[in-house]
Amino acid sequence: MRIFPVLAFLVFTLPTRGGFATLSLASEPSAPALPTEAMEQPSVPKSRVLGESELKAMLTAALQREHVRELGELELTFVRSWSPITVPDSGLTVKIVELPTLGVTANFIVGFELFAGEKSLGRWQMPLKARVWRDVWVARTPLRHGEPLANADCVRERRDVLTLREPYIAGDADETTLELAEDVPAGMPLLARSVRPRTVVHRGQVVEAILRDGSMAVALKAEVLENGAIGQQVRVRNVQSKREFRGKVESEATISVSL
Repeated sequence: MRIFPVLAFLVFTLPTRGGFATLSLASEPSAPALPTEAMEQPSVPKSRVLGESELKAMLTAALQREHVRELGELELTFVRSWSPITVPDSGLTVKIVELPTLGVTANFIVGFELFAGEKSLGRWQMPLKARVWRDVWVARTPLRHGEPLANADCVRERRDVLTLREPYIAGDADETTLELAEDVPAGMPLLARSVRPRTVVHRGQVVEAILRDGSMAVALKAEVLENGAIGQQVRVRNVQSKREFRGKVESEATISVSL
């Protein structure tokens, strides 16, 4: 608060007829006090520089979350250098606004918008190179058609799956349920077409067929008429009556039949 000095003045009044002269003390009016708000300086928002490494991390996180998802771990490389810009110190976010029809590929251009809270800071485009890393099954030695995957000489390797033009077998697949559907050269990833459900019953094999009708179950011997994997439906023939029917493969020695 500012303090204003007070000046005092002597005021002399001339005497009137038959009267006396008078002397009085007068003061200068005080200046009005200024409001407190008028004396406070407005706060200046803090700012910082947004560099290439931070922007790359923001774009990677956004594309991983919204587009790559569970396909693998995304890695980005900027094809063109990013010119650092000044941005607010907090509340900075990025939104993907433009992406090719095929989505994230080995080479693509992304359009993005930066926000400080709800305020848009502008839109940019950036050409990118991408890799998506994931563990896949790879043949260590040549593999042969019909070989159970559990017995095959395969190893899980971290590969860039964007370079694979066909669906592949992920490293977390259950190899005990699969077998090779084709020959695979050494060093090649196993593609989806390279495997199939493992055959556990074979044509001509005699298995136990469990016939179920409500709560009643009857076991009998049956001959398998076609190869099948667990969960598949196959044709079987009653060994005694020679009657044919279809059943679901439960294991290497059991088929269930619902009447």
